[in-house]
Amino acid sequence: MSKAVVPFQLAVPEAELSALRARLAATRWPEAETVGGWNQGVPLARARDLIEYWRTRYDWRVCESKLNAFGQCRTEIDGLGIHFLHARSPHANALPLLITHGWPGSVVEFHKIIGPLCDPVPHGGSADDAFTVIAPSLPGFGFSDRPASSGWGVDRIAAAWAQLMQRLGYSRYVAQGGDWGSAVTVSLAKLRPAALAGIHITMVLADPISSGAFDADEQDALEARRVYATAESGYARQQATRPQTLGYGLADSPAGQAMWIYEKFGRWGGCAGDPETVFSRDELLDNIMLYWLPNTGTSSARLYWESMASFKPTPLDLPVGCSIFPREIARPPRKWVETLYPNLFYWNRPDHGGHFAAFERPEIFVQELRNCFRKLR
Repeated sequence: MSKAVVPFQLAVPEAELSALRARLAATRWPEAETVGGWNQGVPLARARDLIEYWRTRYDWRVCESKLNAFGQCRTEIDGLGIHFLHARSPHANALPLLITHGWPGSVVEFHKIIGPLCDPVPHGGSADDAFTVIAPSLPGFGFSDRPASSGWGVDRIAAAWAQLMQRLGYSRYVAQGGDWGSAVTVSLAKLRPAALAGIHITMVLADPISSGAFDADEQDALEARRVYATAESGYARQQATRPQTLGYGLADSPAGQAMWIYEKFGRWGGCAGDPETVFSRDELLDNIMLYWLPNTGTSSARLYWESMASFKPTPLDLPVGCSIFPREIARPPRKWVETLYPNLFYWNRPDHGGHFAAFERPEIFVQELRNCFRKLR
């Protein structure tokens, strides 16, 4: 097996982009929803507007150039080609940061934080807070390979990430994640490679510990759990049980793939239900393109089939930092989390932001990572 780390340049053939536009033009639409707002999903008028923008005005080459400029690489680990961004800091004391996205995200989520993390001085920070950023695409996501056999769950991904950091020559690093990135980062901390100094997560899972009356923070956490279980988890059950059946529609219809993702940015982002109040259309479509172009709607869904049961509260004794954003899916109070993480060295609840914090509130997210990992430098 080759251990080479090779540069990777995106250059999507124009024929693929033309074929996409033709598919978008041929979209067969359903009738409109029978209730107001987003209660049945993405409203037809919003869907048609986004697809028309995608077909006639969106420019993939802007995103392609941006990703190429960050420094993209690929390497083979455990028989699978892994794609990652490798943005090196100009500062000699930069702390290597391994950051992992989730679903329905991608490395596109990090495009606004990489510059401030790698070179803080032009962005109002200190050179002492510099990071070198390593951002892999999960197996079956983006431009990483799609696993051809089962077994690529979060524990195997975490082991691959440990190999990646060793292969890159980093003898000491920290790790961060949200959504599936949180699960992978927790699994990495459980694996505890010698080079891993500590982790930071934004999606924190912890069970209630109170046997009496719950306080306001606990009631908020319990309400968030109830809402997810009753109104927000249908996608997860489908992907965890029948990803292949779902995948035929996602692979064949760019409009279907787009709406499967677009809705989640509206429901989970800190945007009062309307994703375009926080994200630009180009940003949303950049992320959607990292599912459409490499045809990863099905393979990304399979991570739920592989690992849904392992996405649960996990005790850790490694240093753990947590930032609980107010519109995050899970919002446990500190006293629940401390029972899992006795070495909880950083805790904060920012005033703004949701599930896609790095994408939505890059300034806040960057400051959270600076504040957190300053304690481990």
